[in-house]
Amino acid sequence: MFDFIDYLSISNILINNLWIVIAAIFIFAMTIAVGFLEVGELGKKFKNSMLKTIVITGTAMFVMAIIGFNTAFAPTLYGIIGNPFYKDGFMLGGFSPGVIFNTWWSMGTSYFNTGLTTGSYFFFETACAAVTLALVGVIVLNKVKFGAFFAFSIVYFIFIWNLPAAWIWNPSGWLYQMGMRDFAGGIVVHGAAAIAGLAIVYEIWREERKKGLKESLKVDIKPDYQWLAVGILILWIGWFGFNPGSVLAFNDDVLVVVIATFIASGAGMVSTMLFSRMFDRETPIIIVAVNGILMGLIIVTPLAGFVSPASALILGLIGGPLYVGAEKLFAKVKWFSDPVGLFPAHGVGGIFGVLMIGLFTQHAFAAASGNAILPNGLLFDGGFAALRQLGIEAFGVFVVVITVFAISFLAIFIIAKLSHGILNEDAYKQPGK
Repeated sequence: MFDFIDYLSISNILINNLWIVIAAIFIFAMTIAVGFLEVGELGKKFKNSMLKTIVITGTAMFVMAIIGFNTAFAPTLYGIIGNPFYKDGFMLGGFSPGVIFNTWWSMGTSYFNTGLTTGSYFFFETACAAVTLALVGVIVLNKVKFGAFFAFSIVYFIFIWNLPAAWIWNPSGWLYQMGMRDFAGGIVVHGAAAIAGLAIVYEIWREERKKGLKESLKVDIKPDYQWLAVGILILWIGWFGFNPGSVLAFNDDVLVVVIATFIASGAGMVSTMLFSRMFDRETPIIIVAVNGILMGLIIVTPLAGFVSPASALILGLIGGPLYVGAEKLFAKVKWFSDPVGLFPAHGVGGIFGVLMIGLFTQHAFAAASGNAILPNGLLFDGGFAALRQLGIEAFGVFVVVITVFAISFLAIFIIAKLSHGILNEDAYKQPGK
């Protein structure tokens, strides 16, 4: 007779895989939503933003299927990079049906124990990779040749995004083994995207100086409220695949992550609008509300599975003054233009959220999301263990920042040499010429 426990186990595995596929669909929508958001903040002149995000989505599927998924998530070589030849080499096992249907090695009983197949886990992580490059892409602002950015995306989906993912999200990665955790991507997604973007704007500035510019060509915000509203709506909904999907199973903790994400985003919006009003003495506009929502979402992302809803609310409230202050600080910098807020939101917010793991984590919540090694944070009497965890998180952030910037700048520098510069000259033509 078929054992009821076996039946229950199989049912749970099927539900887990179905949930991850649904979450991945939500996340793929986020990539296109970044294009809507960019047009909404910068105006219809930036309609190529949509082409950019569509191409990013397709390129992610292509490159991650050939090699990128393995370099991030296959068993690592010395904890550094996933083995590109794992499971019959490239292209997800090639023409062998067994590979795509089998349980991915890290989803088995020895590791995360969620039963995800290679196919569903590939789909989920490829969606995460795609939206990360979309965040990097908001900084090019029509200044970069489309071909140069496309070439950069190839390197991005093989090494730049994949190394932090292999180190922190892969259970054989050296930072994961050290004890670093990043629930849904404070540094793997948001912080790394900002640092990769920093490398690109530095190359832009190098070429702008050669053109005789004293400061980087500024791009003004010209809001289109309809595009902005559609963009934040889709992005907000997509985040409920991004964070809850990172549980990698459909269990009670998914609801906790949903609530934490929802509360943090609302608190971030309220706080940002309030502090924007206090600093600027102006009635907050929709862009302020949108950036507040994003800041709350970004901060809670790396620890959504480790904290209570009450902690998520506090973290969202902190996001307001953090964003407003960071935005004013970055606005003073003359050698790059960042009207969409890559650096103050994704950079500062993502790194801040990772560091808060050492303060706000509660072991009971972390254990429910499959991270039982995490101790209580300093704010919950975690003591020396919490202090040690904070040190690990800070060290991991430092290593990822240095690595991502170095590889990103090297990649864009080589691309610039091969393509005679990355600047799109049309962006620098004066009106009427």
